[in-house]
Amino acid sequence: MIKTLDDFQVYQLAMDLGENVWSIVLKWDYFCKDTIGKQLVRASDSIAANLSEGLGRYHYKETKNFSYYSRGSLFETKTWITKAKNRFLITEKQYHEFGNTLDSIGIKINNYIKTLGN
Repeated sequence: MIKTLDDFQVYQLAMDLGENVWSIVLKWDYFCKDTIGKQLVRASDSIAANLSEGLGRYHYKETKNFSYYSRGSLFETKTWITKAKNRFLITEKQYHEFGNTLDSIGIKINNYIKTLGN
């Protein structure tokens, strides 16, 4: 059973993802930051934020709902990462690294949801 955020591996991975996204978006010009950048940062930060909010609810139904929101934010992040690649804001290598990280987090979120009961 997860008792603290420090024990929550998928949360830690999502936190790292958000920090990596932030460090890349900071280097973009104003227009790119203001359009794709804000959306990408918000979506990627929401993955960890929803996981932590769900954990803090102390009820499996609410925890499960916030885990679903987190998974939705993960899919939104994939869209913004794809747009960033298509508009040459991130490299092909960064795109694949983000994709691998997002896939790994997605698997872990799905496995976590399965442990939460009916």
